[in-house]
Amino acid sequence: MIALAAVAIHLSIGSIYAYSIYQIPLRETQGWATSQVTLAFSIAVFVLGITAAFLGRYVESYGPRLAGLAAAVLYGAGMLGAGLSVQFGSLPLFVLTFGVVGGMGIGLGYISPIGTLLEWFPDRRGMATGLAVMGFGAGALLTGPLGSYLIREFGVATAFYGLGGLYFVLMTLGASYLTKPADGWLPEGMDDEDGAHEKAKSALPGIEDLTAAEARTSLRFWMVWLIIFINVSAGIMLLAFASPMLQQIGGATATTAAFITGYIGIFNGGGRILWSSLSDYVGRTTTYGAFMLIQIVAFLLMPQLAGVWVLAGTMFLVITCYGGGFACLPAYLSDLFGTKEVSAIHGYALTAWGVAGVAGPQLASFILETTGGYTSALYIMNAALVVGLATVVALRWRLGTLQEGGTADQAGAATTD
Repeated sequence: MIALAAVAIHLSIGSIYAYSIYQIPLRETQGWATSQVTLAFSIAVFVLGITAAFLGRYVESYGPRLAGLAAAVLYGAGMLGAGLSVQFGSLPLFVLTFGVVGGMGIGLGYISPIGTLLEWFPDRRGMATGLAVMGFGAGALLTGPLGSYLIREFGVATAFYGLGGLYFVLMTLGASYLTKPADGWLPEGMDDEDGAHEKAKSALPGIEDLTAAEARTSLRFWMVWLIIFINVSAGIMLLAFASPMLQQIGGATATTAAFITGYIGIFNGGGRILWSSLSDYVGRTTTYGAFMLIQIVAFLLMPQLAGVWVLAGTMFLVITCYGGGFACLPAYLSDLFGTKEVSAIHGYALTAWGVAGVAGPQLASFILETTGGYTSALYIMNAALVVGLATVVALRWRLGTLQEGGTADQAGAATTD
């Protein structure tokens, strides 16, 4: 039930992935340019990253329930305000409500259940957080058809009102059920292990637990930040340009490309639970290394792939890595820093998402306008992924060094970075 409550919140805020359903209706009814409509989306992604960074301590201080309720109010208000702005025909109000207020609700809602899930599932950290963020990745599956129906039958403004009310109810119900386990609680099967309580709360053996302030100044945090930034940049570039790439490289018709991109949400959400669950067994560092290797090969091959469905399958594989990167992140941070202040640390790490959400599509747009094709953009992203793989290898070496130092010191004072 705790996991289901988290999914209810993430499924609601994951509707941001279905933003494209508003593009044409807003252009046609309001006369706004594509860049103006897209601006609200870019600001929402940027604000959610900043909000997650600065309100992580709010979650730690006031608990997941109040944080989740605050997120419900903010996101619901953002959607309702978006509806009003459409009725008034005000683009600045739309950017303020959907982009800023709604973005704050997404950022706060994203991090509010994560720390709680880690405490309820100390033996399956990856699986637990994967369940929650699977809901975020699959949010478009709910909003896409429902939002399109509301727009078609009742208009854009009413669609924002209806969806805003629905999200507020779902997020409120989910937040109301969120609560941390009692002190000393352990899941069945773990309570008889030696050192189980320490294992449930602590980082990897031999690695010192850090506060959010300490983590922010550590080398391993910034290595993880760079890995996430590169992984998100690669995935979000495909999310932004999947349809035109399928048409230009794969030769798909516009109808076929739209049909294929509709399945992206399935692989985004499915990749989150698949990779995060697998990471509990193979380790998070190995999992991120796999993300980089898979995408290096994919981005190298995509410009030469023949056949629409071969290209689509390659894109789907990349998107699973994109979603999996988000799903594994909270558990990875708890491995590296402990669970005491993981919500705040998670918030700081999500700034990589906010920056990549702007940088990835903008870089691809610039290269497309300069060269007239996607080949150069794919190869440049491939080079970035090679840097990401090198960072994963360096982080593995760094963690090994820290664990050796921590093992040698029986008092547990591991060497810090």
